[in-house]
Amino acid sequence: MKSNNKKLLVAILPGTSSLDILKTEGWYHIPVDTAPHKRWPPKTMAFYQGKVFGKEEAYKIRYFGDVKDIDIVPRKILFPNDEENQHKAEKLYYRIQLHELKMRYVPIVSYRPRRLVFIPTTEEKFNQAEQINDLFDGSPLEDLLWKGFKAIQVLAERQWKIVVQKKNYYLDFAVFCKNGKLAVETDGYTYHYDDRNQIDYDTWRQNDIDLDGWRFLHYTSKQVKDNWIPYLKQIQTAIEQLGGVEEPENFERKVSQEQGRYIVDGEEPL
Repeated sequence: MKSNNKKLLVAILPGTSSLDILKTEGWYHIPVDTAPHKRWPPKTMAFYQGKVFGKEEAYKIRYFGDVKDIDIVPRKILFPNDEENQHKAEKLYYRIQLHELKMRYVPIVSYRPRRLVFIPTTEEKFNQAEQINDLFDGSPLEDLLWKGFKAIQVLAERQWKIVVQKKNYYLDFAVFCKNGKLAVETDGYTYHYDDRNQIDYDTWRQNDIDLDGWRFLHYTSKQVKDNWIPYLKQIQTAIEQLGGVEEPENFERKVSQEQGRYIVDGEEPL
């Protein structure tokens, strides 16, 4: 596969029926009102397999394909025989048609179960990725920090969602340890330090994360760029204090004590 920066969108396959539609009819659907704005429209689609795919195939990206066409249609066109969801018959969806559904011989894996709906990224990152965390395309600074985690062989998770007091937060990096959990973040204050409202939000957010039981480390852009070894040693020290990294197979996924559901728009697609 040729490496380039074409826009690529990873999207959830919430059920095996979604994969059946891709294989037989060659399309995937996304609600217009919840479609990702970043890197839209995609040139290529790839598909993350949820829990329903079973022990051997869940939490992997195996299928992908170049986008042939994108149009907007009401749900009743996509699922004309779906009597159970007639109240959504007029809801609008992007229908994304592929030239061909392809399969990676070696899938991109998530070492821990994750609730992922979309990952806007590039074809270059997709072609080079070995695991889910290689795909995230938040900022060059986060990419640099991710390279640091890989250099010290720490299985961190990028853009990890937590729910605290009914508020959703996304951590730049989450490290699950035997005796606790570590949040590592970068860059936030350097962009917003002259914005009083942003400072208030960032402070409240960090307090919420602390109260949820996370050890918190924050690094500025300069620290990440200029002090590769010192900050990595500090992260390693925090991990050691928390008993070392927990093996992924021992991880039990919880989202604010609620069972995760792998859905796109409220129900399993037909």
